[in-house]
Amino acid sequence: MILMKLAIAMTLFVANSNKVTPPPKGYKLVWADEFNKNGMVDTSIWQFEKGFVRNNELQWYQTQNAWCENGKLIIEARRETRPNPVYKEGSNNWKEKRKDITYTSASINTRGKKAFQYGRFEIRAKIIAQPGLWPAIWTLGTHKEWPWNGEIDIMEYYKGDILANVATGTAERYKAKWFTTKKPYTSFNDPDWDKSFHTWRMDWDEHFIRLYVDDLLLNEIRLSDAVNPDGSNPFQQPHYLLLNLAIGGDNGGDPSNTPFPSRYEVDYVRVYQKIQTL
Repeated sequence: MILMKLAIAMTLFVANSNKVTPPPKGYKLVWADEFNKNGMVDTSIWQFEKGFVRNNELQWYQTQNAWCENGKLIIEARRETRPNPVYKEGSNNWKEKRKDITYTSASINTRGKKAFQYGRFEIRAKIIAQPGLWPAIWTLGTHKEWPWNGEIDIMEYYKGDILANVATGTAERYKAKWFTTKKPYTSFNDPDWDKSFHTWRMDWDEHFIRLYVDDLLLNEIRLSDAVNPDGSNPFQQPHYLLLNLAIGGDNGGDPSNTPFPSRYEVDYVRVYQKIQTL
């Protein structure tokens, strides 16, 4: 009887783990992806980055490394070797001077398809805290080039830290001003913390950006402090969402002793906005 009750409880847990919960008081759900359909990521919402993209990272981004399975988005990093199709002998460009691809992964975003100004962004995900892995949940503004368009890192993990960051522009092109908080992974006092799903959240309004994990406030940024040199504010415009699993590069660390394949799983992405009252 005890075993039967346990089996029923587990069945209910699995069935309800991806259930849409009621919106927070005073908010309405304006968009969500629950990843409930097995197979290809919904390309009416998401687009893929391809190739070597940024930060001298080791992975080649490709569509084959992301799919939906059992109500989850799976982004899988793999160690695999094949020729780099953009290789140019003698090039000093970091994307072209690598003769081979040695890792692959995926990066998806809603650029040009879904963008939001203000609201509560809630993402339930499971990362793997291993050297060289660099999973992220982040947003970019729809106007101006980086970093003048503004960057919000709802979650990053690398080199043993959970990070919650915001970036604005500076007088030097492509150099950002960062508002950063780091929380050591070991501070959770749970060696199995990365074996469970956790909820990352951003509350963003006309005055503040607040970043949380499991309702723990990690970083609070006053919008009046986060402005570009010309006084423009990159967080007073719509932002689109990015989900990716990077490897190595400028910040990710050394993945050479990390087991692969390695999966970054996302249960859902939900965006709520305040209900407007007359």
